[in-house]
Amino acid sequence: MNDIASNQQYFDQVFDRQHLSSADIRESVFEECEFSDCDFSASTLARCKFVDCTFKRCNLSLMTLSQSRFSTVEFIECKLVGVDWTKAQWPSFDLAPGLAFRSCILNDSSFFGLTLHSLQLQDCRLHDVDFREGNFSGSAMRDCEFSNSVFMRTDLSKVDFSGSTDFTIDVLTNKITKATFSRMEALSLLDSLGIELVD
Repeated sequence: MNDIASNQQYFDQVFDRQHLSSADIRESVFEECEFSDCDFSASTLARCKFVDCTFKRCNLSLMTLSQSRFSTVEFIECKLVGVDWTKAQWPSFDLAPGLAFRSCILNDSSFFGLTLHSLQLQDCRLHDVDFREGNFSGSAMRDCEFSNSVFMRTDLSKVDFSGSTDFTIDVLTNKITKATFSRMEALSLLDSLGIELVD
């Protein structure tokens, strides 16, 4: 089994069932690596770099991303509760880092003020997530639950919300040009206009 440590470079490696809860990993590079059933809960990843990596069934809740970078990284069936994604490093020249979440739990997380074009969210639970001031134009946020998540001055143009539910999006304070919504859920957008629907 491969061990994960600070100041290391890992290429095309598989990490399985690693117990790294509360670990402190700094300045390591992971390229084309796969993490399966690993526990990163409450860990600190400082100035690490992840390129073309996949996380499967991992627990990354309360993880601290101090200046770490992500490029073409996919999370599948992972738990990522309470993660502040604003602490990671998002270079201005990389507007589409290829961040994808599939069947994940991202409750109580923050994407405040981030520019993440082409963010992929599929079949995820996103309760109490902060999307304020962000630019997610061109992203896909399909079949997700957005209960109590906050959108304000958020660019959601051309975002695909097909099948997603429980969102509260004020059409007057957010940009939703050419965004896609399921027909019934789109009616909730009228709430911000004070419109009453009758049969």
